[in-house]
Amino acid sequence: MEIEKIKKANTKIIGKEIIYYESIASTQKEAKAKLKENSIKNGTIIIAGNQTGGIGTKGRTWYTNKEENITMTIVLYPKCSIHQLEGITIQIAKAMKDAIKDLYNISLQIKYPNDLLLNGKKIGGILTESATTKGDVTHLLIGIGFNVNQTSFPKEIETIATSLKKEMKKEYTKEDIIIKFIEKLEEEIKVK
Repeated sequence: MEIEKIKKANTKIIGKEIIYYESIASTQKEAKAKLKENSIKNGTIIIAGNQTGGIGTKGRTWYTNKEENITMTIVLYPKCSIHQLEGITIQIAKAMKDAIKDLYNISLQIKYPNDLLLNGKKIGGILTESATTKGDVTHLLIGIGFNVNQTSFPKEIETIATSLKKEMKKEYTKEDIIIKFIEKLEEEIKVK
């Protein structure tokens, strides 16, 4: 993973700090641990080359193969009320959909509330978690799982999961996707 390349994205806040792990249980859990330590800056992205205990929605597991997909969590400190985050997951999904369209002219579908589909199969998922104090948001965690180059999936999901490579029969660069996504995301959600 070319971390320095990602840091050069045309963003003001998101991705200027990146913490990379070759292998970790969950980027979302790691972000929470760093929040407890007060050791993580606004806009930091935690990226895993391999995620062994990824979290999907409703406590499900997010499966990923080593170095083939995007698994990351973005940490934000939005200065807003919880009501202002209404619809945030769809905005995040739209940023990824727009990024893939701009880069490769591939049209993803958004399945409410937090899935991205390609040809009717799940290619990505978004997990947003926030904490509040007296109605004001103290932090927002944006977990992204996006299948890029994985072509084999566990039996229980092989008929419902896919990746860019599986559908398009070619290899894709994860860094390019992350860069375009965070640029679109910062634009979409008006990060300060």
